[in-house]
Amino acid sequence: MPIAVAQWTLDVDDVQREAEFWSAALGYPTEPARTESIHLHPPEGSTGPSVWLQPTHDPKRVKNRLHLDFGAADPEAEVARLLELGARHCDVGQTGSESFVVLADPEGNEFCVFTEPHPELDRR
Repeated sequence: MPIAVAQWTLDVDDVQREAEFWSAALGYPTEPARTESIHLHPPEGSTGPSVWLQPTHDPKRVKNRLHLDFGAADPEAEVARLLELGARHCDVGQTGSESFVVLADPEGNEFCVFTEPHPELDRR
């Protein structure tokens, strides 16, 4: 049997700020911190991986080698909402013809939001 995504982990400088951003972005409740790290879980009855935010004091210097792609029922509204939460547009060499928008969280970690239907979203 193949492996499954159970959790994604993000090394961050400001754990609290990043937890607030990703909690609001994903609609995941924040588990009370017992350590310097913060764990976000999918809402009750929802599927999806949890998110672990752990502190690092090494600044981000280059483009992520791994990033997440998200889908939304109303991509334009979702991008606007994410920007309000603290995301920013990110230029990673796009041509303008992509079917996604590249954003970065408050610490510069890149992620994408599809602007068109994506076949993987139909499998859910």
